[in-house]
Amino acid sequence: MIAEIIAVGSEMLTPHRQDTNSLYLTDGLNDVGVQVAFKTIVGDNLSHLTSAASIAIARADIVLFSGGLGPTEDDLTREAVAAALNLTLRSDPAILVQLHKRFAARQMVMPPNNVKQADVLDGAIILENPTGSAPGQFLDIAVLDASGQPIRKIVILLPGPPRELKPLFDTEVKPRLAADLPPRHLAKRLLRMALIPESHVDARTAPIYQQYSDVETTILAGSAEIQLHFLCAKPTLAEAQRRVDELVEKIEAEMEDSIFSSHGESLEEVVLLNLGLRDLTLATAESCTGGLLAQRLTAIAGSSRYFLGGAVVYSDALKTTFAGVPSELVATKGPVSPEVARALAEGIRSRTGASLGVSITCIAGPGPGAPGPDADKPIGLVYIALASAQTTQVKELNLRGDREMIRWWASQHALELIRHHIL
Repeated sequence: MIAEIIAVGSEMLTPHRQDTNSLYLTDGLNDVGVQVAFKTIVGDNLSHLTSAASIAIARADIVLFSGGLGPTEDDLTREAVAAALNLTLRSDPAILVQLHKRFAARQMVMPPNNVKQADVLDGAIILENPTGSAPGQFLDIAVLDASGQPIRKIVILLPGPPRELKPLFDTEVKPRLAADLPPRHLAKRLLRMALIPESHVDARTAPIYQQYSDVETTILAGSAEIQLHFLCAKPTLAEAQRRVDELVEKIEAEMEDSIFSSHGESLEEVVLLNLGLRDLTLATAESCTGGLLAQRLTAIAGSSRYFLGGAVVYSDALKTTFAGVPSELVATKGPVSPEVARALAEGIRSRTGASLGVSITCIAGPGPGAPGPDADKPIGLVYIALASAQTTQVKELNLRGDREMIRWWASQHALELIRHHIL
């Protein structure tokens, strides 16, 4: 069975608000073996909402609405669903009593417009909402398809505030779906690769994943990495997982160490894990990235066992003070140079006693380098160095994009350099 989630609210069609409920609902639906095929955002317009409801009910087995169950004139989900299904709305006396009690407990008189929150779709089960005034509704009906044959449809109305929607979905909706739907389980895997073009990944992996028509494969590109998502639905979780794992094993054999994670871990998590496995420590000296590499590493719990710390050596003077780089080297070669990158990595390693020292220096823009040796060097020029007890390697990059993108890609390259050195 497939589902569609409809987020109701004009505010989500502006730049200021996002639909986050659908992410939570998707995860919960997957838990009970339901795949989400469509997500729709509709403003507070009865005609638009009725049309969206009709389309969703026609193409999905399960349709969930979030929002539009409040007391105001623009809360129209109940009315739209009733129109789409040609059902009547009835006022439920028990809900009315609860609404009056809710206001009385706050020593307030209930406004007349709250009465509409007691309107219930004919045939719907009321889902009590202990944290808000709008109850949910669960409708399990048969509708006729184009040939006149009855098809089962489940329509669920949920309040929009996440603090109301989440507990209501977990306690009232998921148990009903789990009990009523045929046994079906979803298995997932996520492979992550850094610094490799999406087209290259697809060219090498498509001949493999196309042989698995029962596994849904999605390729996502962004943030200097490629993600391969795999999803398979089977009557048992073991069967689904076995099928996904078989495909992943073949992809891993093809892509080898280009894959930094086989279970969704971030690149910084993998780097720290490998440092720990080999009892190594790390220190950093960063210029243009301003501590971004250190921030990414320290965002991981437990990183202090392997990441000793680092220095943001943005000025030329601090390159000498914190990492021991000779001032004459900076003056003659320029702060963005392979020589200074090497000296930074070796210097921070020596100063901290770390097993590995890593440095990043670059011209991130938007303007050119500082007057002196760096003045004519291009925006996007990056030098990354990694120093160990045995050797120091320096990597030169010419990155494209704005300042933020260059900084992020530089940190990604640094993490990959560390990972490959450890491997």
